[in-house]
Amino acid sequence: MGRWKVVVTDWEFADLRYEEKVLGGGPFELIPAQCRTEEEVIAACRDADAILNQYAPLGRRVVEALNRCRVIVRYGVGVNTIDLAAATEKGICVANVPDYCLDEVSDHALALLLNLARRITAADRLVKRGEWDFKRAAPVRRLRGQTVGLVGFGNIPRILAAKLKPLGFRLIAHDPYVPRAVAEERGVSLVSLDRLCREADIVSVHAPLTAETRGMIGREQLRSMKPQAYLVNTSRGPVVDEGALLEALREGWIAGAALDVVEEEPIRPDHPLLSMEQVILTPHMAWYSEEAMEELRTKAAEAVREVLQHGRYPRYLVNLEVMEQALPGKRQ
Repeated sequence: MGRWKVVVTDWEFADLRYEEKVLGGGPFELIPAQCRTEEEVIAACRDADAILNQYAPLGRRVVEALNRCRVIVRYGVGVNTIDLAAATEKGICVANVPDYCLDEVSDHALALLLNLARRITAADRLVKRGEWDFKRAAPVRRLRGQTVGLVGFGNIPRILAAKLKPLGFRLIAHDPYVPRAVAEERGVSLVSLDRLCREADIVSVHAPLTAETRGMIGREQLRSMKPQAYLVNTSRGPVVDEGALLEALREGWIAGAALDVVEEEPIRPDHPLLSMEQVILTPHMAWYSEEAMEELRTKAAEAVREVLQHGRYPRYLVNLEVMEQALPGKRQ
């Protein structure tokens, strides 16, 4: 009996020690790769039984070239690197790890939000330039009573709401897929996106990247925001129309932004956002803590084991439609 071939298409970690703990030796052959293009993924994964994926593209052409693959697991929450429809058509399970960094991302969003509201980074820059004058960081408003608008109300913004509430913020959210009662029991009012943008002092984006959400914070939404309002994005860069955001910042439609994500990552060295003092940037790190990294990688590897060795659907199956097809049983 041959071994199951598990390919790691790409990773940013120092090593693959957690994957090796779960999938090293025995019936599994763990194969590291560092693919950047679809051609490289096809070459590495054509005969793979399972794939662990971070950022490498797994579009339809890649998926259709897979001869034996039973499961693709994405390191993370979003699965926008993978063509879900193509995977479902081929009977391939697609799984993610949606619960590994709930505290980390909500903490990071909170930190960025407070940084903007209290003008921490702006004041730091002033002091380091020799300007010891609080008036140069003005205006700063009291947090209590300000309105935070949450775009999306899934797990992360729900946790963030619980952290914001004791600080005295008024909380509103927009999410067409969440029942009103779910929000109201957490002290959050569900509103339209237009109303959220008009009323919020700080807009915090938490929507997943889909065809529906791409560019959902665009020129119209930014133009309707208060001139003293801030935008925070810890979800996916393309949820915010970057061209419209640049216009909003240049023209003073909004006071500033804090972004953990941008449309194209890593951000290019000549990007105009880098020269804007009213913008705070972090390198797509909201998810990160040492504990979250271990949890992410361990759960991703365990999802592969569930399908290949135990013949079970992964705990966090994304394309539920694949359950209508036969899942291969445990290899004898």
